[in-house]
Amino acid sequence: QVQLVESGGGLVQAGASLRLSCAASGRTFSTYVMGWFRQAPGKEREFVATISRSGRSTAYKDSVKDRFTISRDNAKNTVYLQMNSLRPEDTAVYYCAAAVFVRSSYLLPDDYNYWGQGTQITVSS
Repeated sequence: QVQLVESGGGLVQAGASLRLSCAASGRTFSTYVMGWFRQAPGKEREFVATISRSGRSTAYKDSVKDRFTISRDNAKNTVYLQMNSLRPEDTAVYYCAAAVFVRSSYLLPDDYNYWGQGTQITVSS
């Protein structure tokens, strides 16, 4: 069982930056592909970013590609999401997730096995 705990959410103005952290329990963090998803009220959970086990490969939702950066520190069992130039449309609950099994892609919620409890990001205009 893997436990994921997000932190770093909050209320900010448009244009601000935030860094989310997700700490994972266990000794096998480096074997998981990690992802960040978000869910706005009344909407489905959507992919934001993913990072490979080594951290060398990343992928992003188009609308965040030039503003968000996903990274990981396997020594600290932690994945990060640096968010710059935040927009009101980025307002959502942000979740980190861990994928245990090898998949052809890691863009869907069903590709992941473990989830954090979520952290709220609210961006005011």
